[in-house]
Amino acid sequence: MEPFGTGDGLFIEDRRLAARELPPIRSYRFISPGYFQAAGIPLVAGRDLTWTDAYERRPVLVISANLAREIWGSPAGALGKRVRDLPANPWREIVGVVGDVHEDGVHVPAPSVAYWPSLMDDFYRNKLFAARTVTFVVRSNRTGTDGFLADVRKAVWSVEAAVPIAEVRTLGDVYRSSMARTSFALLMLAIAGSSALALGVVGIFGVISYTVAQRTREIGIRATLGARPAELQRMFVRHGLTLATIGVTIGLAAAVMLTRFMRSLLFAIDPLDPATYAAATVLLVTAAALASFVPAQRASAIDPAQTLRAD
Repeated sequence: MEPFGTGDGLFIEDRRLAARELPPIRSYRFISPGYFQAAGIPLVAGRDLTWTDAYERRPVLVISANLAREIWGSPAGALGKRVRDLPANPWREIVGVVGDVHEDGVHVPAPSVAYWPSLMDDFYRNKLFAARTVTFVVRSNRTGTDGFLADVRKAVWSVEAAVPIAEVRTLGDVYRSSMARTSFALLMLAIAGSSALALGVVGIFGVISYTVAQRTREIGIRATLGARPAELQRMFVRHGLTLATIGVTIGLAAAVMLTRFMRSLLFAIDPLDPATYAAATVLLVTAAALASFVPAQRASAIDPAQTLRAD
């Protein structure tokens, strides 16, 4: 969910490339043990990196589940396989597979990631490689409080007082920043949808009220002939629901054709999600029933004697 990152090709031991062919670009992340637990990224298969791996500079790494499925068919199938960053460098064994992370934003698929130890031998033309620009991920129930930030600063400065601590943010801040444009678009759509619903309710209320006013004499005759108030109410509510059903049917047909243009605003949900369409239908029909009930109740309260005398 950040606007930066690094990546390069990933050579696979059991995949041969044609002459001058380069492997696909993969995202690279350099991590220390405990990062996955702190960031809430689940371990799908195998194990996490350890400090022994880092300090002894063992040739190991962890990859994302989508990368494992793409090349070996399943996360478990990737364990024990070997990859490397350059043809001249040693092979490194995959010891773990973790869940996919939408690091480029929720509007695009999660990238396939190779998680390398932050300290390695013979990596990308470096005899000894060490990640020099570091982001610390800290999990705590005190996150976002000034006291917690002061404690973090003290802990860092007790090791090296000259190290600055910059860009301190909660993961929630990062998430909200990445979703700002999408959230604004969805807010505008929600306002437009609410306005349309309100106009629909007012429209149905007005139509049924007008119908009641035009059919006052008929209502009086029906009541005189023995029609019960509940029957009169059902008659007008049924008329309102008929209008709503026609509108909902037309709206659903239009939505099926148009919602595919909203795909970029949706995450982990299909534009034709049945549950969403069912919920919207129930909401609209319920609103129509409530809008029809008030004028229908007024119709059932009409005094037939006064109506007939007036005519």
